[in-house]
This record gives sequence, C-alpha cells and structure tokens, in this order.
Amino acid sequence: MKTKILLLGASGQIGTKLTKMLRRRYGKNQVIASDIKAGNKELMQSGPFEFIDALDKKQVEEVINKHKITDLYLLAVLLSGASEKMPFKAWELNINPLLHILELARYKKIQKLFWPSSIAVFGDNTPKEKTSQTIIKESISVYRITKLAGERWCEYFYTKYGVDRSIRYPGIISWKPQPSEDTTDYAIEIYQKALTDKHYTCFLEKNTKLPMLYIEDAVRVAIQLMESPKERIKIRSSYNVGGFSAAPNDFYKAIKKHIPAFTINYQPDFRQQLAASWPASIDDSCAAEDWGWQAKYSLEQLNQKMLDL
Repeated sequence: MKTKILLLGASGQIGTKLTKMLRRRYGKNQVIASDIKAGNKELMQSGPFEFIDALDKKQVEEVINKHKITDLYLLAVLLSGASEKMPFKAWELNINPLLHILELARYKKIQKLFWPSSIAVFGDNTPKEKTSQTIIKESISVYRITKLAGERWCEYFYTKYGVDRSIRYPGIISWKPQPSEDTTDYAIEIYQKALTDKHYTCFLEKNTKLPMLYIEDAVRVAIQLMESPKERIKIRSSYNVGGFSAAPNDFYKAIKKHIPAFTINYQPDFRQQLAASWPASIDDSCAAEDWGWQAKYSLEQLNQKMLDL
C-alpha cells in the first residue's frame, strides 16, 4: 500500500515544518495536514487540510478512513507551562488521543504511529549530565505525568499488539509565529527580542542549561524514525534524542557577538522550577546505534540561522 500520512496538530511549531518536509518527500496529496485551527498560508495552500479536533474520536477515524491513512503523526499537545495551569485539560489532550490512535493501530486501521514524548519525563533526582535512556524517572509536573504515562502506554501496546514509534524531544527552536508558555520558549523569544527590542527579560535563571534541538533536526529525526526498518527499533517507550545543550546566558553571549547592543535581565517565573528538574544534557547513543540518529545543528549554527547571518 502506498504511504498516506495524516498529521494531527499540524498547525503548531513542529507540525508546520514537518508537513512541509513530508510533502516534499512523499508528494503534497499524500500528506494530509489537520488541526482544530487553520495554519499559516503555506501550510493551508501546499496540500490537503482537514479541520479535526484530536479529541473527537469519530472525526479522527472518519478522516483516516476517507484518506486511507497508513502513517499518523500525533502532534496535538498542551505544553509544560500551560499544563500546570490546566492540569485536567492537559491529561485529556495529551493522553486520550494517543489511546484512541493506539487502539486504531492495534486493529490495523493505520500501520505506523509517531508520538513525541519529552525530556520532561526525567525527574529532580536523575543525573543532569548525559541523562541516560533508562534512568529512573519521577513524575512531579502535570506535563511530566502525561508524557511518562504516554510512554508506558506506547510500550504496552507494542508488547501486546506491535504498534508505536516515539522520541523524547528536548527544547525545539524555530521561527514559529508566537512562543507559547513552554518552558524552553525563551530560546525563541530571545532571538525575536534581540532583533526587535535589543533587550530580553528571561523567565529562567541565566545558568539553567537544557538540551535543545533546532527545528530542522526535530523534523528530520521524526521522519528518520518512521522510515527506519521495524527490526532496528529496539526501544518501545521513547528514544532519547539530543542536539546541543545551552543556558540562557549561552544564547545571550552568542547573540551579543553579532548584536553588541543586546542586553538581558532575568526574572524567573514558575517555569524555572520545571526547568531545574530537567536534564542539562541527553545521552542519545541508543538512537544513534539503533537507527543512525545524529544532530546537525550546534548552538553557533543555530545562531547563524536565527539571526539570518
């Protein structure tokens, strides 16, 4: 059967870029973008789009049947900052669509499912540097609870029925239209403010180091995992993937080399506690060994892209 792809949550940061890359790779009519809201002009005009509420099981299944979908990327999510403010909404959106899609995959309504987890699954007591694939994870934040539960459901459905593919994303950096309340969004805001205001007030402490991934690497790793032969996928919860690690002060110093007038101050908010419990760097050697993952972008290379140098 020819590959036919559906993206749920395609109007977001990852979905917009992933849709574009998948349409180049498979053809525009083979990739169906969908979301509860419209995306940007390029997303809406470059191929088929369906308005779908990921929580509406009947609607999702109807679109899968209509387009004869084989592969599904489930990207609908409530991110870390917003999840703390709306915990029950976070559980509903971050878990219920996953369970529904896993059940459809179980009955062969789709062949492959991609679902992103997060480095948020790691807890306060896990080692901060080169955090390993299998280190003990402690769930404290709402977002962490939903992602850790999702990983366990993926592992369960693979063990019982042979379905799932998942990675743990670090912070994703891109020129998305507006940052959300995600804990790593300072790395987007800092570039926007450097170019427009020459000043940024950061909501994390200056030396809070976190793993980061440029959007080009983020979409490439998702496609690489989905296209890897099944026998090479050894981990059925979620793979660690990393790019580079940096703190707000590292971004500030990198930007200031090119914008000398840029200044920064720090006013940590509730997201600082979340960030402090996450890894400072990630060991993604399992992804490298199993299916050849390797990030391409360093902080300096990202800096060049974001400042259009």
